Amino acid sequence: MKKVLLALVVLGVTACSSFAQTKSDGGKFSIGIDPGIPVGDASNGFNFVIGGDLKYDLPIADGVFFNLSAGYSAFMTKSFLKDAGAKSSYGFIPLKAGLKYYFTGQGFFGEAQLGATFSTESGGGTAFAYAPGIGYTFDGGFEAGIRYEGWSKDGSTSQVAARLAYNFQ
Repeated sequence: MKKVLLALVVLGVTACSSFAQTKSDGGKFSIGIDPGIPVGDASNGFNFVIGGDLKYDLPIADGVFFNLSAGYSAFMTKSFLKDAGAKSSYGFIPLKAGLKYYFTGQGFFGEAQLGATFSTESGGGTAFAYAPGIGYTFDGGFEAGIRYEGWSKDGSTSQVAARLAYNFQ
C-alpha cells in the first residue's frame, strides 16, 4: 500500500509540474504547515495535530483554481493514553483535490477539497476526507487559512486546522 501511495504522489507532482511548465499563466505551488485542534470524538484521545503539505493551484477560470494537495498529519496522543501504553502520535497522509475561489481578485478565498487519508499505522486503512475552509493570500506569496477537516471511516476523525503557507511559481 505504501508503494502505491508513493507512486500516486510522485505521479501527481510530476503531472502538475510538467503542466505548469507548458502553460504561460501556470499555477503555483505552495508549501505549508498545518497546526490543528482535534474536535468531536478525536478530542477524547488527541490533544493537538501538527502537519505539513505541498499544494498545487491550477487556474481554470478568473479567480477559480483547481488544486491538488499531499501532506502528513500527526495526531498527538493525550498523556493519560500514553501512560496506558498508547503511542505518542499517530500518522496520516491526506491526499486531496478541490476548488479554490477568490472572492475579491487575489485576497480572500473559499476552498473545498475531497480525497482520501491513508493511515501510516499497520492496519489503519484509508478514510474519505473532506475539508472546507477560508483564507487570505497576501502580497509576497504568503497565505493563511483555516479549515474544518473530517475523515470518515467507521466513525469520523475531525480537526479544525490552520494553514500557514508560502506560494511560489
